[in-house]
Amino acid sequence: MHQQQTRLSAADESHPPEVGHMPFPQPGTGITAPKIDGAPRPPSPPGMSPIPPAVDGRPRGSAQHTSRPRLPTGAPAPGASPRTPYPRPRPAPDLPPTHTALICVALPGLAISGEQGQLAGQGLEGFYRGGRRLLSRCQVRIAGREPLAVQARMTGADRARFVGTLRVSPGTGPDPDVVVERTRSADGTERITLQNASPRPLRLPLEVALGTDLADLGAIASGRTGPELPASVHDSGLRWSSAGGGASVTAHPAPADALASAGLLCWELELPPGGTASVELRVRPDGAGPLRAVGQAATSPFAPARAAGDDPRVATLLQAAVDDLQALLLRDPAHPADTYLAAGAPWRCGMAPAEALAAARMALPLGTRLAAGTLRTLARTQLPGPGPQAGLIPGPRRDAGALLPPACTGTEATLLFPVLLAEARRWGLPEQETQELMPAAERCLAWLRTAVGDGTYLPDPQPGGPVRCETQAHAHRAAVLGADLLDAYGRPGGSESRQWAQAVRNAFRTDFWVEDRGGGRPAAALAPDGRPVPHLGSAAVHLLDTGLLGAGRLAPGLLDKVQTEQLARLLGGPAMDAGWGLRGLGTKEAGHNPFGHRTGAVRVHETALAVAGLAAAGFEKESSGLLRGLLEAAEHFGHRLPEMFAGERRSAGSAPLPHPAACRPAATAAASAVLLLTTLAGIRPDAPARTVTLRPVQSAPLGEIGLTGLRVAGAPFAVRVSRLGLAMVEEAADGLQLGV
Repeated sequence: MHQQQTRLSAADESHPPEVGHMPFPQPGTGITAPKIDGAPRPPSPPGMSPIPPAVDGRPRGSAQHTSRPRLPTGAPAPGASPRTPYPRPRPAPDLPPTHTALICVALPGLAISGEQGQLAGQGLEGFYRGGRRLLSRCQVRIAGREPLAVQARMTGADRARFVGTLRVSPGTGPDPDVVVERTRSADGTERITLQNASPRPLRLPLEVALGTDLADLGAIASGRTGPELPASVHDSGLRWSSAGGGASVTAHPAPADALASAGLLCWELELPPGGTASVELRVRPDGAGPLRAVGQAATSPFAPARAAGDDPRVATLLQAAVDDLQALLLRDPAHPADTYLAAGAPWRCGMAPAEALAAARMALPLGTRLAAGTLRTLARTQLPGPGPQAGLIPGPRRDAGALLPPACTGTEATLLFPVLLAEARRWGLPEQETQELMPAAERCLAWLRTAVGDGTYLPDPQPGGPVRCETQAHAHRAAVLGADLLDAYGRPGGSESRQWAQAVRNAFRTDFWVEDRGGGRPAAALAPDGRPVPHLGSAAVHLLDTGLLGAGRLAPGLLDKVQTEQLARLLGGPAMDAGWGLRGLGTKEAGHNPFGHRTGAVRVHETALAVAGLAAAGFEKESSGLLRGLLEAAEHFGHRLPEMFAGERRSAGSAPLPHPAACRPAATAAASAVLLLTTLAGIRPDAPARTVTLRPVQSAPLGEIGLTGLRVAGAPFAVRVSRLGLAMVEEAADGLQLGV
């Protein structure tokens, strides 16, 4: 179904550990693409990453729907047993760990540091711009000694603060007499401040050792970096160059001495008692000025949302989430008015279509500008027609664990496009912008009809691949919300989409339901011969995410009432709920691994979808349990949630275990915090009808909570939920009525 292109991808929605890929920056970053198996990496459409071929080497195509005999209860599907797993890609080399790193983000700038504060050129440490490491080593010595690190913490999404101490005076006992503070920013600046804590003046020699390999992130991830480059003295600092470009560090005040051969800048600082002295370093690529991060522009696509209430953590969580979303913003170079979110740092600082759409959808309470920019950017990448691929939004494959082959995120993105447009219209996307995007949404829906053909289900793009549960959920939601959108603008095709949605509902409730002694479960997929793959994983939460229609109504789902109740019980049970969030695979399933990114780790995005879906379906106990667990986990992560973390069972006095390769920040994790908190108020707007309906979580699991600075129908919106679970609107657009 997809054009054959290279396996390596900067914007792969699965970071390198998932499918053995190495990360590479987006086109337009100025970084030379590597060669693969001796062949140059083929070009990609603007703003897009290449699409890897099928993992088994077979050409892509579409599968036909066939009759599906049932497996005996609990029997594994062919090819889904851990003993005979689907073919796996070659393993990736070990990645530098990220779980202890302090990652400052203001794209296209990054500053990645260890907890000691010194940049020693190890692992991912360094200052980056556009995916290239401009500086890998920045080591401070005072009077010939390194400070003792005492604290390292993030002070914002784009900056970190490191504090160290030093004893330089003999006979002063155990107390340090010099405090060293370093503030490091993603924009390529570092400020080093020395404070004299002794009662006498100090004359201190300060040395900063600098170096770089000018390596790109893909080479660093795969362990293919070269040695440090020789430096030359340049203005008030040092400069390095390679065939791919150069970088320099300038200092203010200028150093007393600069030694290119040793990569040293030296100062003699005079500090009176209690006095301070500072040195500022600026890291820049050749020919570039100060970094102008998209998220730091004068106009932001995000409303200044704030949270407050009985639980003080909600304020910090929402603030951190909005800051991370700002830091991950990118701009389409050819259309600078259009912004979208990078998937996450450090591995995926480029466009990942499905994640960009999913994050924009969860961030709709902050306004519709991000959704509009994301939709316009991806509409320009749709494959042209005629042909079976016409209307498809290309996207890389995502690993699905050992029990299923990798999934196509292009399929997911194509199905998410009309859903985001339909819901953005409900939240207040202007009619003119909606109408301009309608042709692209129609092409997505036409692709869906073509891909389904005469069958019942949307097949996997890989021939012989499974019919996935979550893909049917995405397709059904796209058909229902797409039909609503088509009808609203008098376009044809709405009734046909609803008819197919009804047909797939009728078939799904039988074909995808596996009966067992525990009450049954939805199958993860149907194997090529029609037998269900019965393992229980977090992908089942997509069955609860049905989408928003008019008048505050939710679209129908693929499960009936009894099946939905059983799924809620399973998701809230100890096999799936780790106490910190929802595991990717239940503990009773073969192949469970608490660190497996698809086989047992807690995935924040799917946990948030479960919280929202369970609350909307009326299962507040299960929803509240997952919500409280994820909020506890966020506190351990400094309220900056990673995309995933280990699914170890929570116990008294324990803490969630980080995943060493997780992106943090990640777009979907940050946007999940917005979804979690707005779920408590149950905000369901219908801007075209000038109404908003509130369906708050009546058990009020976090006590009273107030949300201000949201946007509904293009105007500020504020809501408060009392300890009794009663919601009241405190600010809204003129003429917006409260629905029932």
